[in-house]
Amino acid sequence: MSEFQEKQDGYLNMELLRFTTAGSVDDGKSTLIGRLLYDSKAIFEDQMEAIELASLNKGEEQVNLALLTDGLRAEREQGITIDVAYRYFATPKRKFIIADTPGHVQYTRNMVTGASTANVAIILIDARNGVVEQTLRHSFIASLLQIPHVIICVNKMDLVDYKEEVFEEIRMDYQGVSDKLNVKDTRFVPISALKGDNVVDRSVNMKWYDGPTLLYLLEHIHITNDRNYDDTRIPVQYVIRPQSAEFHDFRGYAGRMAGGVIKKGDEIYVLPSGLTSKIASIESMSEKLERAHPPQSIAVTLEDDIDISRGDMIVGTSNQPQVGQDITFMFCWLNEKPLVPNGKYSVKHTTKDVRCVVKSIDYKININTLDQINDDENVGLNEIGKMTIRTTQPLVYDSYKKNRITGSLILIDEGTNETVCAGMII
Repeated sequence: MSEFQEKQDGYLNMELLRFTTAGSVDDGKSTLIGRLLYDSKAIFEDQMEAIELASLNKGEEQVNLALLTDGLRAEREQGITIDVAYRYFATPKRKFIIADTPGHVQYTRNMVTGASTANVAIILIDARNGVVEQTLRHSFIASLLQIPHVIICVNKMDLVDYKEEVFEEIRMDYQGVSDKLNVKDTRFVPISALKGDNVVDRSVNMKWYDGPTLLYLLEHIHITNDRNYDDTRIPVQYVIRPQSAEFHDFRGYAGRMAGGVIKKGDEIYVLPSGLTSKIASIESMSEKLERAHPPQSIAVTLEDDIDISRGDMIVGTSNQPQVGQDITFMFCWLNEKPLVPNGKYSVKHTTKDVRCVVKSIDYKININTLDQINDDENVGLNEIGKMTIRTTQPLVYDSYKKNRITGSLILIDEGTNETVCAGMII
């Protein structure tokens, strides 16, 4: 094997961490990502030349690293983030996918979509302003989406003379927020995205801080146990029947593992039918596997010929998921067209496509105060709340807290085919 091939295989096998940034307008999210990319040597020379030229044309005193992520013309003109910007980079430790999400309240849906797959949420707080309503809103969304790890970056420490007491006061204030929202793992880092303090390199201006830099945290934060390895869940995406002379009797059930660890000989259930069998083999591409776990894409064969089709779910004998047609979930409305009370929508849940009717809007949430709003079934763009639907066929599901894949769904407008709602099952 060539040295190039070895390096390529090593890169492909590196652990991937997805993280999202959130914060109020002008808290420095895009600048922070630009600083991460710049100081970790993840910017090409022509990219650097382009933002140097753009900064010069705007009459700025120094290179504006925010221009690396603010790709839309409107974003550059207004100096704000409007759409979710995805960036990819790698260090010798890990690969990263960054979702730079907007801070404005009217772009709540953008934050929800950008953060839905994240392992880590980086929430920026301006050291001059401390914890504000926007901080509460972003923390609530991170909690709602069950993001396992939250890193609070107290930014712009250079504007408060790098004072330890400012950082400690904000840390104490935010601790009350995280306790209320039940955020499991919260870390705090004092930084200056503009100057580079504690982003990639340790700050010489904050010698009182003895914790890790932001990049060190991102490289070493433990995410292996964030997936559910206890409850076997394989949503069937496709039934493989080659019907060739070589594989005349082959019948494989292909899908991406959503939970658990399986091995040859394991007894399984197929839901919603309730039929049972044992795993005869596990295959991935052209090789047979002894065992499989999330997020591997596999095909399994069973010892018995039973009726399985797309949308069914292969599960273990213990820790069964729920099966039902009345589904209650927390929602974020993603479309400018408001919800139709008692309206009919298409539902996509794992590999299952069904239709539903909205039974009730249980309550909405005031995103800034976290108060519940009852007796209001008018749901519009960016609103968050709790609803119940009834589906035309049973869904096999878990709570979102238990499994982010089998516990999530989307509603689709049948007329326009647009995704109108994201749901996290309770």
